[in-house]
Amino acid sequence: MELNVLNTKGTNTGRKVTLSDAIFNVKPNDHAIYLDVKQYMANRRQGTHKSKERSEVSGSTRKLIRQKGGGGARRGDINSPVLIGGGRAFGPKPRDYSFKLNKKVKSLARKSALAYKAKENAIIVIEDIQGDIPKTKEFANMAKIMQLERKKILLVLAENNKTIYLSARNLKNVNVVVASDINTYKILEAANLILTESSVDVVENLFKR
Repeated sequence: MELNVLNTKGTNTGRKVTLSDAIFNVKPNDHAIYLDVKQYMANRRQGTHKSKERSEVSGSTRKLIRQKGGGGARRGDINSPVLIGGGRAFGPKPRDYSFKLNKKVKSLARKSALAYKAKENAIIVIEDIQGDIPKTKEFANMAKIMQLERKKILLVLAENNKTIYLSARNLKNVNVVVASDINTYKILEAANLILTESSVDVVENLFKR
């Protein structure tokens, strides 16, 4: 798959980049995508939820009513889950939601996500962005010229660039990521994937391992 390389003003530079069919043209595996996204979302959960059970609620342990003959449920003391203000029965406890996923499954999921973007013609390749002064306005103008100002964009860089990060930080629809940190969730979340010219090789080398 060949794509034209554009400059920051949306003009064709005359250069072309060939995307590897082994990555951008694989048969998508929806189940692998599901597992990878599920793991990503699970890893983001803090798991700090906690409610007090009857033994942890502060209150008297005096038995309120007799065991039988009252016509209601047995409830013991005021900390009973049956009563308002009592402890919670089988409430949530702190836990770790993360789980293991094989590297091959994760790799297949990311290839599948990239293949979906390629099929949707939602991948754009631009020349490497140069500049020392971060200017959000210039970055916003680039998105506007490419008719992407109202769409979610994932900009993939070959390496960390603080200038570009600061330029895009205030744009709510733009997410900047280094090629080595690319993941299935961020690819699918974005409407369009923008790769810098040098990041293409990094992405392809990443999945050749």
